[in-house]
Amino acid sequence: MNIVVVVMIVIIIVLVIYIGLIQLQLRNINLQLEKRLREHTRQPVSVELINKDINKLTSNINKYLKAEENIRLKSIREDKKFRELIVNISHDLRTPLTAIKGYQQLMKREELSQEQLKRLKIAEKHTEDLENLIQHFFEYSYLSNAEPKINLERTNLNSLVGECLVTFIPYLEENNLSIQLTETPSIFVLADKHFVKRIIKNLIQNCIQHSKGVIEVSLLMEENAIISLKNQVKDLTENEVERLFERFYTGDQARSKSGGLGLAIVKLLAEQIGGSTEAVIRNNTLEIRVSLPLYTNK
Repeated sequence: MNIVVVVMIVIIIVLVIYIGLIQLQLRNINLQLEKRLREHTRQPVSVELINKDINKLTSNINKYLKAEENIRLKSIREDKKFRELIVNISHDLRTPLTAIKGYQQLMKREELSQEQLKRLKIAEKHTEDLENLIQHFFEYSYLSNAEPKINLERTNLNSLVGECLVTFIPYLEENNLSIQLTETPSIFVLADKHFVKRIIKNLIQNCIQHSKGVIEVSLLMEENAIISLKNQVKDLTENEVERLFERFYTGDQARSKSGGLGLAIVKLLAEQIGGSTEAVIRNNTLEIRVSLPLYTNK
């Protein structure tokens, strides 16, 4: 009887030790996975305990991690190829575009009828649109591919908006548009001045391209600094509004000559300096809002 008890005790002790080892190994696997996430390593998960089920679990985890890594690398390669394609297309387009502009300049020197001058002006307008598109291709490709140097500093948002608006006065007059500016006392943001200027200019260009009448520009101070631009639109759905910041997306009524890149660049620039973007539609009025971090003197 005593022998049976001793054997049972030994078996129990062995089982407890074995279960403890399994728990220890599971904890070790968990720690290895956490390390991979924390340090972004590619080290496979390893086990030291001889157990068929745990070994199979570990093998499947490693297979899954390897598959995920391959998908990630494939996505990176495809995205890189896409950006290279944009750059190559942009380069290829610049040569014929330069030739087209040259011929247009030569035509201006000739004696043309009013109808011919009218058609030439239309051709020049389309050439200018194409040039802007190519420029946006370059800019988007650079911003999404490179890691630009960002100089965050105390920046007067009111001054930058006013400075940018002044440069667009000729274009506004040419398109029979007007600006209604509403601003608060000076708002200071923690941002890169060059990034903010590019954001403002792209927003104004976007409004000029598909607005009619008045463009409402507002500077607001909430939890963050807000740059708001409003303009009237027709038949623009909420689904289209939600997609305005997607690269290359163009809604029927919100179509821009930048091929959808203008607002995508705004989103990219804002996020790189800690901001965000939003588009809302109310009573046929489209509002684009860019949020930027306020400067705090701490």
